[in-house]
Amino acid sequence: MNNNIQLHKGDIPENLKLGNRIAVDGEFMGLNVRRDPLCLIQLSSGKSDAHIIQFDRNSYKAPNLAKILNDEKITKIFHFGRADLAHIKYYLKTDVNNILDTKICSKLSRSYSDNHSLKTLIKEFINIDISKQFQSSDFGGELSPAQLKYCANDVIYLHKIHDELYKILKRENRVKLYEDCLKFLKTRVELDLALFKDDIWSH
Repeated sequence: MNNNIQLHKGDIPENLKLGNRIAVDGEFMGLNVRRDPLCLIQLSSGKSDAHIIQFDRNSYKAPNLAKILNDEKITKIFHFGRADLAHIKYYLKTDVNNILDTKICSKLSRSYSDNHSLKTLIKEFINIDISKQFQSSDFGGELSPAQLKYCANDVIYLHKIHDELYKILKRENRVKLYEDCLKFLKTRVELDLALFKDDIWSH
C-alpha cells in the first residue's frame, strides 16, 4: 500500500478537505499531560492518506485543526482516545466532538482476546504486521521518514478496523453499551485532567 503522507507545520491548510469521517491520533513526549507536551496530531480520511501536524509549541495555535476537531458533523475515530483527548484539551484548548474509539470497541466486541493493541487489531483485520519500533521515540524534534511512517500507520487503518469491530458489536448486541461508554469518555478525560487516575467506581 502506497501511503500519501504529508507533514504540516503549525496547522493544516484551511482548504484541506478530509470528509465527514476522519481518523485521529496524537504523539506526545509521554503520558503525563501536564509534563509531557503534545507534539503531533495525525489525521486520515481513510484513503491511505496521513496528514501530520507538527505544532508550534510556543503557541499551539491551530485554528483550522481545532475547527475540524470541534465540528459535531465530522466523526473522529481514535484508538485509546482517552490520552489523545486529554492532551488536545490541555494544549489546543478545544473539545473534540462526535468520537468513536477502536480500543473501547475492541474491548467490548473482542471478549475472546485480552490484547487490544492497535498492532494486534491491524494484524487481525487488515492482515498487516506493522512495526511499533518508534512508539517510544522523540517526536519533539525533526522527524525521520521512519517516524512519519509510524505516525501514518496509527491512523490509516482505523476506519476499516472500526467497521469490522462494529459488525461484531451489532452481532453480539453490545452497540448500546458502546455508545454509553463513548458518552462517558469526555467525563473520563475531565477526571484525568483533574488528576483522578483511579477507578472511582471501585470500593
